[in-house]
Amino acid sequence: MSPPDIVIRTLVVDDDPIALDAHAAYVERVRGFAVVGRAATGTAALRALAIRPVDLVLLDVHLPDMSGLDVLRRMRAAGHACDVIMVTRSRDLEVVRAAVAFGATQYLMKPFPAGVVRAKLEGYLAYRERDPGPLVAQSDVDGLLDALRAPSEVADLPKGISRESLDQVAGALVPDAGRTAVEVADLVGVSRVTARRYLEHLADTGLAERALRYGTTGRPQVEYTWRPHGGT
Repeated sequence: MSPPDIVIRTLVVDDDPIALDAHAAYVERVRGFAVVGRAATGTAALRALAIRPVDLVLLDVHLPDMSGLDVLRRMRAAGHACDVIMVTRSRDLEVVRAAVAFGATQYLMKPFPAGVVRAKLEGYLAYRERDPGPLVAQSDVDGLLDALRAPSEVADLPKGISRESLDQVAGALVPDAGRTAVEVADLVGVSRVTARRYLEHLADTGLAERALRYGTTGRPQVEYTWRPHGGT
């Protein structure tokens, strides 16, 4: 695969240091993106935007000094036209509407696996790389907007696998450290059998990989590690 013509300079904003590192790692692993800054507060995010060029902001709604919506509003008031993907646990429709009104390009609901981030970013990259030329027709506009919409994965889920539970199990995995079904079950609050079923689905679809963990006694256990790029 040839490299893209552009590199999307991305600022990641989240007050949770673990989430900040994870989201930055997700972005860095997607072809065509580079993390050029990280911020844990709204003030730090606005300062970062003032000192370096940024194309895209991955922006958490809940920050310690101001809301992500306030950051987005102040960005626009200051003339920053970069695109924004809002990130939040909030299911409040008014928050979503406010984010759209202030010019958010997309919206990510926590918790989400790396595959969801990748789909959003790849859609955004396709949107940025698409060049309809100087004369824009309705079909060109429709194509640009369609590129931003990540394909739905719900229809592809097998019987007995729900999207909500799959996202929870996926969120319990990390890229660099394997976890067993027992460990995931404890983290998510489901049975070991249920955790294993979802983990096996992730492994079968290339979003996780299996390995054997050998202990001092007893049989080795299967552990699962995030493989967010399906081997690429």
